Amino acid sequence: MTNKTWGGRFKKSLDSRVNQFNASLSFDHVLFEQDINGSQVHVKQLAKQKILTEAESQAIFSALEEIRSEIKQGQYSFNERDEEDIHMFIEQLLTQKLGELGKKLHTGRSRNDQVALDLRLYTRDKGYLINELLTGLIDCLDDLTSKHQQDLMPGYTHLQQAQPVTLGTYFNAYQSMFSRDKSRLEDWFKRMNYSPLGAGALAGSTLPLDREWVAKSLGFTGIIPNTIDAVSDRDFVIELCSVAAMIMMHLSRLCEDLILWSTQEFNFVTLDDAFATGSSLMPNKKNPDVPELIRGKSGRVYGHLMAILTVMKGLPLAYNKDMQEDKEGLFDTINTIVVCLQMITPFLQSLIFNTPLMRTQAQSGYLDATAILESLVMKGTPFRDAHHQVGLWIAEAIEKQCSLTELLKGG
Repeated sequence: MTNKTWGGRFKKSLDSRVNQFNASLSFDHVLFEQDINGSQVHVKQLAKQKILTEAESQAIFSALEEIRSEIKQGQYSFNERDEEDIHMFIEQLLTQKLGELGKKLHTGRSRNDQVALDLRLYTRDKGYLINELLTGLIDCLDDLTSKHQQDLMPGYTHLQQAQPVTLGTYFNAYQSMFSRDKSRLEDWFKRMNYSPLGAGALAGSTLPLDREWVAKSLGFTGIIPNTIDAVSDRDFVIELCSVAAMIMMHLSRLCEDLILWSTQEFNFVTLDDAFATGSSLMPNKKNPDVPELIRGKSGRVYGHLMAILTVMKGLPLAYNKDMQEDKEGLFDTINTIVVCLQMITPFLQSLIFNTPLMRTQAQSGYLDATAILESLVMKGTPFRDAHHQVGLWIAEAIEKQCSLTELLKGG
């Protein structure tokens, strides 16, 4: 590998196997937008602080913008490059364009604070997207809540019919869950939106950097004051993965119900043809692949959360190469939660609910037992006695194959 940034003290070239093992460009190239954004503000700061001239800063800024455009146009294959990571990839391109001037980009900066910045910018961007998709799902559930306010259905505990509820109440429960998830995400924003740039490798810089100006320019609330914390912290990654895991858990529970309801045994919901698949063998099949995949994908998000927690649990301060392992799981978590949220809302909107059957089921099966029990309590019967008495009536009604109402009316 040529053009290493750290080769001055080494007498041997890097073993090609180590080079390949060490590289992260194949996956961290997704950070190119954030890396360029951070670098452009960084060089503006260097000019502001008289470390670079205005002309030098503007030349670097413009060349970085060219590189952004070239990457977006697909001019580079990341798998065929020799650079270690996205930071060195961009710096190498910059040096090819500007010569010696390109080597000044990294002035006052370490890859430790650079990657910490890139990750915060990236997760913030993706957090906004997740928040937007969550809002759309919550609005969809609000519509379903209003639409089905009067539609009775059986409520379940232990997957056994329990008491009558409305389909609107059911959807409102999930609206509440996802609203809490949205609140968690917004709380995460408050903690993560601080800039690490200027922390250097771990101890800052002797150069007259203006960390506060950089933070403000990049839309951060402020700076992370402790430079060791700034480069070693991955709490914001773990928290986002945790919020994503919670969202996926709620999505999985919702999908489990919808999968059950779509069976012939329940027949509470009909899948739209546009959101279902068939069988390669059985012509009769109509499979709920969308909710099944969402349910299945929850496991990979849980796994990524456990992975990053395990990576971080034994690391001494400050930065360690282990922390490179935070990215692939984070990227996949974000991609997974985004695609699941993009699918669940139109899927819900496509469903046809068999509300007449739901009402029939809610009015059978002794679901009125608790209401009858409580009517006895209101008349002065002790709760335990009322519970026992209604239980006796249910046993008798089952034997006579009639409803509780019919039994109590003498039917």
